[in-house]
Amino acid sequence: MKHISTGSPFEARMGYSRAVVKGGWCFVSGVTGYNYQTMAIPDAIADQARNCFRTIAAVLAEAGFAMADIVRVQYTVVDAGLVDDLSPVLGETLAEIRPAATMVIAGLIRPEMKVEIEVTAFKG
Repeated sequence: MKHISTGSPFEARMGYSRAVVKGGWCFVSGVTGYNYQTMAIPDAIADQARNCFRTIAAVLAEAGFAMADIVRVQYTVVDAGLVDDLSPVLGETLAEIRPAATMVIAGLIRPEMKVEIEVTAFKG
């Protein structure tokens, strides 16, 4: 088993890994829209989602996976009214991959967070 970290202060403080690789599977923890190098987060949900996918792509690459290996995704969005602004980013990123997906409308732990994206990847 391999653990991967982005160096986010949330990981150490809350006791989790950004991703865990076990066999042909890579489980990526929920990623919010921060740039983890600067800990800045944009206001627009579309820009937050783009940051999420940049982090996810980097973590998958470090684990030896690619975005095309994503088989499942879960989105947590803080307000259903934001989905129309979010959807184009999801389509531009995952339209060719087409993983199984779930979207939940729920609160996140910080008020600036508008979306959290969690993925599972598999290489058979």
